[in-house]
Amino acid sequence: MQKKYELYRGKVKTVYITDNPDLLIIEFRNIVSALDGNRFEYFDRKGMINNKLNYFVMSMLEKAGILTHIEALYSKNEILVKNLDMIPLECVIRNRAAGSLVKRFSLVEGEVLDPPIFEMFLKNDAKHDPLVNESHCETLNLVNVNHLSYIKSLSFKINHLLSRLFNNIGLILVDFKLEFGIFHGTVVLGDEFSPDSARLWDKITLNKMDKDIYRYGLSGLIAAYEDVANRLGVILD
Repeated sequence: MQKKYELYRGKVKTVYITDNPDLLIIEFRNIVSALDGNRFEYFDRKGMINNKLNYFVMSMLEKAGILTHIEALYSKNEILVKNLDMIPLECVIRNRAAGSLVKRFSLVEGEVLDPPIFEMFLKNDAKHDPLVNESHCETLNLVNVNHLSYIKSLSFKINHLLSRLFNNIGLILVDFKLEFGIFHGTVVLGDEFSPDSARLWDKITLNKMDKDIYRYGLSGLIAAYEDVANRLGVILD
């Protein structure tokens, strides 16, 4: 077991440094957050579910040739990962209209977006993660231009893989967020993939199976997260 020392405490995850400078530990806490962290609530088992679900999805992407930061499960709610130099962007792929896109463009929720939309947001809570484009990224030196081109193509590849994965278990991958970093000069997928960072709808009922349950004040958050994990075949306990 690695010794760990707290480095950063986010809204729902805590990052720890270890004795190895190339490795970090990420703890998934039992918290759901919304409205830039101004609203949050504790849910038993939530950290464990997201940790194991994230490890399952990242492992699947690794097998498909996508470089990710995962190294190993560390505990029921912690994962050992590579220490990336994170790029300060949230990359979002949208397959259907939902969330802020509906408001910005007066779309109908659930409308199919063909082709899918790729968006980027600057990671800055104080400024509410403003939307940025490739010109911003180049002029403000947010990311290397070649890396950005690769990140965009990689995001669409990940979308293809994950849309097929979730379609096969009766779920629609509506949209999702990705974050990337640099590890020894190479672009690597970081952060997480979970119902916190993606919108997932049941194909038959169109019921929400993600954090929108909490955003909209609905009940059954943990049951929905467990359902997603069970459909994927993730062993939780």
